Amino acid sequence: MLQPLFTPSVQHTLDVIGIFVFAISGALLAVRKNFDVFGIAVLAEVTALGGGLFRDLVIGAVPPAAFTDLGYFVTPLVAALVVFFLHPHVERIQAAVLVFDAAGLGLFCVSGTTKAYSYGLGLTASATLGLATAVGGGVLRDVLANEVPSLLRWDRDLYAVPAIVGATMVVLCIRAHALSPFTSALAVVTAFVLRLLAMRFHWRAPRAWNRRSTVTED
Repeated sequence: MLQPLFTPSVQHTLDVIGIFVFAISGALLAVRKNFDVFGIAVLAEVTALGGGLFRDLVIGAVPPAAFTDLGYFVTPLVAALVVFFLHPHVERIQAAVLVFDAAGLGLFCVSGTTKAYSYGLGLTASATLGLATAVGGGVLRDVLANEVPSLLRWDRDLYAVPAIVGATMVVLCIRAHALSPFTSALAVVTAFVLRLLAMRFHWRAPRAWNRRSTVTED
C-alpha cells in the first residue's frame, strides 16, 4: 500500500492551489484570444481539470474527482472571475504565476503517478498518466484556443521533461520499494526545480537530427 504524500486535508489544499494556478493560465490565454466570459471560464476549467479528468477516466476512478468535489469544480470559476476583472494586474505578476505553475506541475506529476499505480496500473503506464495529469490540461487549453500545444513547440522552455523526470523518480522508487513521503516530496521538488531552471536558462528539447526543413518558423 502506497503511503500518501500528505494528509488528506493538506493534499486537498495543495490540489486546490494547483488547480487555481493552472486555471489562471487558461483564463489569461482566453483573454489574449479575446474570448468572452464563457470562453474564459471554459478555458480555465479545461486547463485546471483536464489532466486529472483524463487520468481518472483511464484508471476507472469514476465519477472523476473533478465532479465529486465541488471545490475542484468551483476553483477554476473563481480564477476565471479574477482574470476577467483583473487581468492587467495578473499579467504583471506572470512570473509569480509561472513559479506556482511549476510547483503544480511537480505536485500533479507525482500525485497522478501514485494514484494510477494505486489503481493497479503498471509502472510505465502509471508514469505516463502522471505526465498526463500534469500537462494534459495545458494541451487541451491550447487545442481549444487554436494554438499549437506548447508541449509540442521547440521554441518553448522545457515543460514535459521535468514532469517526466518526476514521474520516473516515483516509479523507480516504487520498483525499489523505497516510495515514502520523503522520496515523493523529493520527486516533486526535482520536477519543480527543473522547470524553474528551464525557464531561467531557456532549456529546450532538441529538434530532429540534421534538420534541413524549409518550413518558415513562427
